[in-house]
Amino acid sequence: MARPLRLGTRGSPLALWQANMVADALRSVHSLAVDAIEIVPIRTTGDQVQDRALAEIGGKALWTKELDRALLTHEIDFAVHSMKDVETIRPTEIAIAAMPPRADTRDRLIGADSLVALPPNARVGTSSPRRAAQVRRARPDAQILLFRGNVDTRLRKLAEGEADATLLAAAGLERLGRNDIGAPLNDLLPAPAQGAVGVEARADDSETLGLLALIDHKPTSLCVHAERALLAALGADCRSPVAALAELRSGQIHLRAEILTEDGSHYEAGEIVFPFHEKSAPETLARILLDRAPAELRALFAA
Repeated sequence: MARPLRLGTRGSPLALWQANMVADALRSVHSLAVDAIEIVPIRTTGDQVQDRALAEIGGKALWTKELDRALLTHEIDFAVHSMKDVETIRPTEIAIAAMPPRADTRDRLIGADSLVALPPNARVGTSSPRRAAQVRRARPDAQILLFRGNVDTRLRKLAEGEADATLLAAAGLERLGRNDIGAPLNDLLPAPAQGAVGVEARADDSETLGLLALIDHKPTSLCVHAERALLAALGADCRSPVAALAELRSGQIHLRAEILTEDGSHYEAGEIVFPFHEKSAPETLARILLDRAPAELRALFAA
């Protein structure tokens, strides 16, 4: 190899952990030397602007656009993302090349043992419309406060009393060695693609795509692509409260999903079971959910 492969990533502790995980997997499967892969941290707009909701400042592209630019200008050879932060519609010049095995998909509640155990009128910090709607559905008395920032920033805000509780992805906590924090919320469906890490490369870079293919975990890829297909069929964006989880069982995909209004007052849920090669099933489930939904809920989706 004439030069190291350059792996682009955000610079947060969690993003760097994920990048190192991918680099280690590539080194292992291809018997590469440590210096065969260079990790290139890239500061994204989403990391720089912390005081406003994503929907106000550009949506999920704030996590990806700088990495996309670096990839397409050949400053890096591939990029690592948390898949739940990747826009549903991606540039045709970029391909999702691999997803390592998915981690815990659940949310954890920090500050109380359960949503029921929250104090009256609890202040819950989150920047996720999905989490906010699910909390409000379970606890209409809850006050939702904007919480942005990486895991440590949000935990610091909680410790300083800015909120009574917050929700974080179990996968991120575990990857940072904080799996002893919070109570898992087993009854809440997660964000689509939660717990999954994706690796992207240029669509015309067959050599890099071939290298990355060997670290792809097929069950993870199949399930995450099903969840992302549901998002696309719903016409969901970063403002749309939607939860989904696909699981591969006995060669079939079990896809569960729910859509909610922002205050959690209206809610539709459903599920579908289909062979993994049946690509139209997520669209079918999306149509079922939207057909059942009242007008104020359908209005949050562009389908």
